[in-house]
Amino acid sequence: MPAAETGPVPRAQTPAPRRARRTADTRRALQAHPLVIRVSDGRGTTVRVPGLSAWLRRVAPARARGDVGIALVSDRRIRSLNRQFRGVDAATDVLSFPAGDTTPGPRAAGSRGAGLPLGDVVIARGVAARQAREAGHPLATELRVLALHGLLHLCGYDHERDGGRMARLERGLRRKGGLREGLIERGTRR
Repeated sequence: MPAAETGPVPRAQTPAPRRARRTADTRRALQAHPLVIRVSDGRGTTVRVPGLSAWLRRVAPARARGDVGIALVSDRRIRSLNRQFRGVDAATDVLSFPAGDTTPGPRAAGSRGAGLPLGDVVIARGVAARQAREAGHPLATELRVLALHGLLHLCGYDHERDGGRMARLERGLRRKGGLREGLIERGTRR
């Protein structure tokens, strides 16, 4: 599933000196945070989820570099993707589609840079809303839990095969980002 193509967001008219300053600030931000995150509806339309991209960039492991598309889709759509790519005919909360190298294990640090696709994370809106209610936290928190989990899969981690490595990393990043519990811990209690 290709990442959503989005262009620059149109801004209100600003004086030229401020616009030039913003461009320089944007360049510095991209150099400091080589992880670029775009959130869409899965059809290319940008979706505003206040704070999600900035939060994910802040807590992401250093090796997470490149462009990440996060698609918020219907439960029906994620069920179709789950059936097509995993052979499971059921809606799930999050799927990850790494770009390029699909070798198991974490990607080498620095193996990707800003501008190169890291992959796509697909989140089911309905499943996320239900899980947020069950966990007793806002939908925005659940989207962070799912986006972090999906990002770690894009970086090559696999909690089903790595002897707890992804779980330990997710736990540390989750705490850094102020989240109470992660997806892996929740799954072990079921």
